[in-house]
Amino acid sequence: MPEIPADAARARVTRARMEKLAWLLDGAVPVPGTKFRFGLDSIIGLIPGIGDAIGLLLGAAILYESVRVGVPRGTIAKMVGNSVADTLGGLVPVVGDLFDFAFKSNKRNAALLMSHLDTVDARPATVPARRGSRLLAILLVVVFFGAAIGVLWWATSRIIGYLSP
Repeated sequence: MPEIPADAARARVTRARMEKLAWLLDGAVPVPGTKFRFGLDSIIGLIPGIGDAIGLLLGAAILYESVRVGVPRGTIAKMVGNSVADTLGGLVPVVGDLFDFAFKSNKRNAALLMSHLDTVDARPATVPARRGSRLLAILLVVVFFGAAIGVLWWATSRIIGYLSP
């Protein structure tokens, strides 16, 4: 039996982890009698204020992994756009929750990552990540945490504003 190269094995593990995460966040729960599915991101998004921030942070794992394996910057920009659109759309009361159920940014981002893994023939780790790529990944995570804290602060100030006389 031929031995699987370490790079191919890492790519396979990355693929499996990210597909499972996207499924959990965007498609784990079927709606009976339809082909529609939703996931943890949609459920968490129902929590006013912090739900969308938490969903953004969970989705950041796909972005981080994409930067780590060397997805091109243009594709990373699309992925960030998907995540931001999902988060901003989810902030609108009621309509935003419906948008959150339909948009599925994590599945879109995972599909972009899988497409990249396919184009490099499942060998993303053959070229070590450049220092700039690691810094970009860390920056993405910091920006996502900052955005989540900003959304939480905004939601908290709104709630306090409604409660004060």
